[in-house]
Amino acid sequence: MTSHTAAAGPGSVRGDADSHGWAWGDEGAAIPPDAPLPALMSVAIRLVGSFLAGTAQATGASAAGLAVVRLLAARDGLKSSEVAARGWWTPGTVTAVVDTLVRDGYVQRRRDEQDRRVVRLHLTEQGRRKAAEAVSVIGPKWQRAFGYVDPADEPVIRKFLVDTIERFSVLARAERGT
Repeated sequence: MTSHTAAAGPGSVRGDADSHGWAWGDEGAAIPPDAPLPALMSVAIRLVGSFLAGTAQATGASAAGLAVVRLLAARDGLKSSEVAARGWWTPGTVTAVVDTLVRDGYVQRRRDEQDRRVVRLHLTEQGRRKAAEAVSVIGPKWQRAFGYVDPADEPVIRKFLVDTIERFSVLARAERGT
């Protein structure tokens, strides 16, 4: 180990530049044992995102679109702001995704009967079929994808992911000034 790498230490953003080929997809590059956590997270996010996009593509919808459809399947009639809050998205992202879902016939925007100023999002029958298809097509692929995880490790991984979601939700809101 070089002194530069040793000085960086675990979790650091520094490290030996020659050892970072793994982070950028260099064929045959091994992940160094002291790889910085931010770099590991970045690579994991890219790979999981790519896998999710590929599995979603099998249904003919985007990963974001399927996430909104599945959220509405669980709780139909939400406002866009509620979808954004539950999905950890910005309102603008939700608007763009919902515009596509409306165009594709999966979602309808309807005025709230008690308060006509409020617009609620509802799945169409086609949207309900898309949600069921997503679960049946993507669910088994995700189960297989995580089949390598030892059940004894799941509580630790789950805690790490929940803590990461909570931490980065706070950081993202701070970045946006909300």
